[in-house]
Amino acid sequence: MGSIVRALDATLSQIYISPGHNYFGHHGKPAGEDPIVAVESINCVAGSGIEGDRFFDFKPDYKGQITFFSWDDFEAIKADLNVPALSAGAFRRNVLLSGVDWNELVGCRFEIQGVLFEGTGEAKPCYWMNQAIAPGAEEWLKGRGGLRAKILRDGPLSVGPAELKIVESEASPASAGASSPA
Repeated sequence: MGSIVRALDATLSQIYISPGHNYFGHHGKPAGEDPIVAVESINCVAGSGIEGDRFFDFKPDYKGQITFFSWDDFEAIKADLNVPALSAGAFRRNVLLSGVDWNELVGCRFEIQGVLFEGTGEAKPCYWMNQAIAPGAEEWLKGRGGLRAKILRDGPLSVGPAELKIVESEASPASAGASSPA
């Protein structure tokens, strides 16, 4: 593997999976009705995704094998858009952690609970967010939509304490100190 560039104390607050797509591929059609299911743990499979999730083995080298979202942004959007009863599952992201700025991890390799990931890009919000969350949600989420990632090493993730380690390797240097393209 590589050396640890930085470690962050975080909490893995919630985990979700869904067997089907409600919005992805539904442009011009009604939203789907596949449930989003809160679970205590998931099994991450390198190169494939999360067992039981809609994107498992979606396509080779898929950049969204798992998605992450900020618990802190979840709490903020509930207050800002006045939706106190909003479920974190409405975002349809897989893993919610507190204490992490996901935008910093685009292009980085990082480890949570022994599972290795590579951040591939922002999980950009779409117009469906205004329907799923509240009017104005798509705009509010710009730059705060979370992170899409590839799974590089198998393992389980569970709700609870979750030190996040940003790692560096010869194959993919971590971007500590590097700037992302504008």
